[in-house]
Amino acid sequence: MAAMSGKIVQNIFVAQCCAQNRQFRAQYQRDRCAPNLPSFLPFQGRKLAWTGISSMHLHNLPKYENGFVNRGNVYCNAAPSSTSLPSLEKVDFLKLQNGSDIRGVAVAGVEGEPVTLTEPVTEAIATAFAAWLLQKKKADGSRRLRVSIGHDSRISAQKLQDAVSKGIANAGLEVVQYGLASTPAMFNSTLTEDEQFLCPADGSIMITASHLPYNRNGFKFFTNAGGLGKADIKDILECAASIYSNVAAEGLINSERKASASIKRVDYMAVYASYLVEAVRRAAGNIVKWVLSCCVQHTVLRRPLEGFHIVVDAGNGAGGFFAEKVLEPLGAITTGSQFLEPDGLFPNHIPNPEDKEAMKAIIQAVLTNQADLGIIFDTDVDRSAAVDSTGCEFNRNRLIALMSAIVLEEHPGTTIVTDSVTSDGLTTFIEKKLGGKHHRFKRGYKNVIDEAMRLNSVGEESHLAIETSGHGALKENHWLDDGAYLMVKLLNKLASARASGIGGGSKVLTDLVKGLQEPAVAVELRLKIDASHEDLKGGSFREYGEAVLKHLENLTDSDPKLQKAPVNYEGVRASGFGGWFLLRLSLHDPVLPLNIEAPSNDDAVKLGLSVLAAVKEFPAMDTSALDKFVQSS
Repeated sequence: MAAMSGKIVQNIFVAQCCAQNRQFRAQYQRDRCAPNLPSFLPFQGRKLAWTGISSMHLHNLPKYENGFVNRGNVYCNAAPSSTSLPSLEKVDFLKLQNGSDIRGVAVAGVEGEPVTLTEPVTEAIATAFAAWLLQKKKADGSRRLRVSIGHDSRISAQKLQDAVSKGIANAGLEVVQYGLASTPAMFNSTLTEDEQFLCPADGSIMITASHLPYNRNGFKFFTNAGGLGKADIKDILECAASIYSNVAAEGLINSERKASASIKRVDYMAVYASYLVEAVRRAAGNIVKWVLSCCVQHTVLRRPLEGFHIVVDAGNGAGGFFAEKVLEPLGAITTGSQFLEPDGLFPNHIPNPEDKEAMKAIIQAVLTNQADLGIIFDTDVDRSAAVDSTGCEFNRNRLIALMSAIVLEEHPGTTIVTDSVTSDGLTTFIEKKLGGKHHRFKRGYKNVIDEAMRLNSVGEESHLAIETSGHGALKENHWLDDGAYLMVKLLNKLASARASGIGGGSKVLTDLVKGLQEPAVAVELRLKIDASHEDLKGGSFREYGEAVLKHLENLTDSDPKLQKAPVNYEGVRASGFGGWFLLRLSLHDPVLPLNIEAPSNDDAVKLGLSVLAAVKEFPAMDTSALDKFVQSS
């Protein structure tokens, strides 16, 4: 068994090279994991000579200290897996990349969706991340790096957590499991300094696939510098592929490796929830001190939401903690909150603030319970939306408008960075009414966040990066897209308004978005590219899509009824007929999403026909959705 563990460590350290600087990528492709090997592992050709690992033997982390804080079990309807595979199938690891995340199918049973995220694949990915982290942190062996692991409520969560833990532990790193957790909490664990909770973590892994169906799962990775980027994910997957093939060749992937002694468990969500609670108390306390400074210099408002009725819809994801652990300690009434229990089959509705049925559910909960405010999260709590006491939604453009109003009160004139599908009315609201600057960028939450950080680095102040999907990140919160923290900013507004003597419940929020121009018609259509169509002539769907966009751009330039957006970072955007359209290429799929907003159905159809005139000239384009729209409207 010791020899077997030693061979596994060989594969781990062979993998370290995969995180090398990408200027050596060509050399890496030739030699795979040969370069940059630790000097104490003798290298012969492309393989390591096995001479024993002495101090590199797998270390067991000490067991829990007695009396360790909050070590209780976290319950989830996910059972451990006992899967045993007699052999390993070939896996295209790069197909698991989804931008800056990794996603795959983790549960069998859906026709046409074979399992791609198996336990051996997961273990290889975790080991590759450990190698990447060792290189990134320039670990010199003076201390063991620490990795925190959490998951949402998916039914595959437990088996993947076990596999991730094995991969990390067998690399010699310290493993701290959080159990049911939120994505923002996982990043936060790399910033918290509290050794009682084994913080900070050097790296963090969240096991989630956001709002995707129950059979999917995936991984998000963090360090204290933020989430990993696309290039980092590609490096890790390339490295994981090498580890997987090496281990498979030696038949070791299914060997019994007891990592339980190397794993600690902590209820970090208690720390994270306390952080959110204190953020609201500070905001309310600051207002109290400002209003009554001579009398209550040291006032700490413990229950600033006393009497507010706020309902939460967690969609059976990981956000159920927010009602009991955040709102109730602040004094809020949370009766009527729903779907707080984790259930990875998501039996009530898709946990997605963009989903119409999900929004109907939280609106109904607010109205039925006569609540002041409703809050809804996605599965892993990095996205959110809200509903006021009348059932009016704060999501998409309205959520961005609300957050912009709050941030621009705190930072006058700052730049608000959004994704590409935000409305012209939002631009007018931010720039004309609020006095800020709207910087419309690309789709993809990481794109939006990175652009806000870039603007700050070149001297243009930005404090908010937010997508219509509900991903929102604030400079004050380390540029983390945190759905719970967005809602904290709303709660801060409620609490500070009350402390200032302003009543009216959520009306204070509704009033902030007065004047936002909203279209009568807003649609998104997905125009698919048949990637196997002969018209592609062997080219990629991306090249074909770019050709479609170029043709549309040319037609738009020659159409006097349309005006192309003067500044645009993605696809083709044009205004006309009182509205606008945006046709862009999907980040990952052979699809051209089309967004249209207009003051009437007739105007929306005119915009649709302008796009149809261009795309219908490309035989591989499936225009059925657009055809139906222009005919039915």
